[in-house]
Amino acid sequence: MRAVGLKVLKNKLSEYVRLAAGGEVVLITDRDRVVAEITPPQLGRSPTSGDARLAEMVRQGVMTPPTIPPSMPLPPMRPVMRFAQLMAELDRDRQDR
Repeated sequence: MRAVGLKVLKNKLSEYVRLAAGGEVVLITDRDRVVAEITPPQLGRSPTSGDARLAEMVRQGVMTPPTIPPSMPLPPMRPVMRFAQLMAELDRDRQDR
């Protein structure tokens, strides 16, 4: 466990983040008082921040997890219509205006 002042932390942040990533706890002090700490990721923590945000949203009930398992490939997507046909239909719709 190491302790570092805010000023030193600001100048050497990447060094202390590397220490935390390696398993060390870094205490952050302001005028010799501990105000925060940088810790290694918890076991089971997602390796990417996007996954962590999604997991937090599921815990909060904002969204539900997918029903298709991630190992299962998604069905192939086919175009609904040709681009020229789409543009023609848009032109017809816009003629009414």
